[in-house]
Amino acid sequence: MTEGMTATRRGTSVEVRHGTGVSFGTFGELLQGALPGSGEDFLVTLPIARWSTARITLFPGSSELRVSPEHKRKSAFVARSALDRFGAAGFGGTLEITSDLPEGKGMASSSADLVATVRAVGDALGRVVGPRETELLLRGVEPTDGLMHPGIVAFHHRRVALCRALGAPPPLTVIGVDEGGQVDTVDFNTTRPPITAAERREYGVLLDDVGSALARGDLAAVGRVATRSAELNQRRCHKRLLDPLIAISRDADALGVAVAHSGTMVGVLVSRTDPDHDAKVDDIRAACRELGAPISVDHTTGTVPATPHNTFAKKVATTAA
Repeated sequence: MTEGMTATRRGTSVEVRHGTGVSFGTFGELLQGALPGSGEDFLVTLPIARWSTARITLFPGSSELRVSPEHKRKSAFVARSALDRFGAAGFGGTLEITSDLPEGKGMASSSADLVATVRAVGDALGRVVGPRETELLLRGVEPTDGLMHPGIVAFHHRRVALCRALGAPPPLTVIGVDEGGQVDTVDFNTTRPPITAAERREYGVLLDDVGSALARGDLAAVGRVATRSAELNQRRCHKRLLDPLIAISRDADALGVAVAHSGTMVGVLVSRTDPDHDAKVDDIRAACRELGAPISVDHTTGTVPATPHNTFAKKVATTAA
């Protein structure tokens, strides 16, 4: 909620405005590829309960907007764009970004920072910024995940536009393995090998499949689509641990695997409603430890106990357009 207070700056009384914005991140994507036609690159988000938070302090009469950490320059650019669009060009101040999301891993850290920043500016100015307006502000900055939309969406990440909404995230646990290093999403999107016509046709079928699977709650089918998408992506962003993780998933009778298609993460999907959930997670973690890579355990949004932080985050994330 917007907070206003009066402060003295060089002997002049000014109104200081504070705002907070939050965005969830993703564990890679359930599906990523391209549909037939030009400009039809898309991804299907996999929202997880990790968050980027932006806190902004604004005061009038300044053109300077300082950001911390300093390398979050794109967030500062988007904040300035939002201020200009919302009729607050005369405000400056400070922007602080904190995040649970590691950079360069394919967990939408940059997108989450940008979405949280737009929401923080809106909060400071007393307005709700819906998904469509957020798209407009982020368009042209960089390829962006569809985190401004609640739930799972198919999203045209290159042109920053919604393809279709697919529903609420199913209750999933993701046991992730980080292959190490970082992938620059912008570089990846400009240098990757082209997607063939045959692959585009298959991606169209997979998008229809995952949409219908999510609608009917068929998590096994969701896992099959995610695994196939990971396999198709090997030519563009190879994961050396994909085959071992597929084998681990099969041995544990899990749902399948999901990858960060332009990142370093590979994860095994387990339904949180599976009666053997805890045992399967333990078995998968034990098997993953033998691979000698860092392991994480994440949950889809809405399937973890509420806290003041993620309760606020979910309230912001589900704001209607």
